[in-house]
Amino acid sequence: MGAGSDPGVPLPGHRSADGHAPSPMPGVMMGSGAHQSLVDFAASSMLPWRCIDDVVMGGISRSSVRFSGEGTGIFAGVVSLARGGGFASARAEIGPLDLSAHAGLGIRVRGDGKRYRLRIHTDSGMDAVAYQAGFDTLADAWREVFLPFAVFEPTFRGRRPAGARPLEPRHVRQLGIMIADRQPGPFRLEVAWIRAGIQGDSATLGQPRT
Repeated sequence: MGAGSDPGVPLPGHRSADGHAPSPMPGVMMGSGAHQSLVDFAASSMLPWRCIDDVVMGGISRSSVRFSGEGTGIFAGVVSLARGGGFASARAEIGPLDLSAHAGLGIRVRGDGKRYRLRIHTDSGMDAVAYQAGFDTLADAWREVFLPFAVFEPTFRGRRPAGARPLEPRHVRQLGIMIADRQPGPFRLEVAWIRAGIQGDSATLGQPRT
C-alpha cells in the first residue's frame, strides 16, 4: 500500500503506574468540548472490526483486533514480506458521518516503535480509494497524535490514483488502521480512542461535545 507521507503532529502522553490508558494530559490536542468520539474501546460495546491483510494478494501476514480487558483495543499480528506481501490492516464501519465541522482526527495509542497509518474510507466497499496518514509510535509508551484532514492522501492498491479527489470529511463511513512500509515481524498497537476534533491548547480532552 502507498505510504502516508506526513507523520502528523505527535503529542507525548504518559503511562500510569499500573500500565492502564491514562487520563489525557493538559494542554494537548483538541479543544475542550470540541471533539466527537468515533472509536472508544472503553465503551460497553465494541465496533465490529474486519482484518484485511496481504493474504488478499497472496501474502501471509496476519492480524487481529481484540479487547485488552483494560478499556483499550489491541491491533496485533505479524507482517511478512514473503510472496510480495508486507501489510496488515483492520477497519470498522462508523458512518455515514459528517465530520466537516472538525479539522482532523486524534488517536491515543501505545505502540512498539513502528510506524502505522490511520485510514479513512468514504464508502462502505472493500476495494475502493482510501485516505491515509502515517504516524510514529513510541515503544511501550502512550502518546496522542493529531492528523489534520488535509494530510490524508488518497491511495488505491498501494498507489496514488490519478485524478483522485481530496478527502471529503462530510462523507466518512469507515476508519482503519494499517501497518506497512516494509516492517516485517510482530507488531502491537494498543488504542484507547479515535476522535474527530481540532488541535488546540485546551486544558482537557475529557469532555465530549454535547
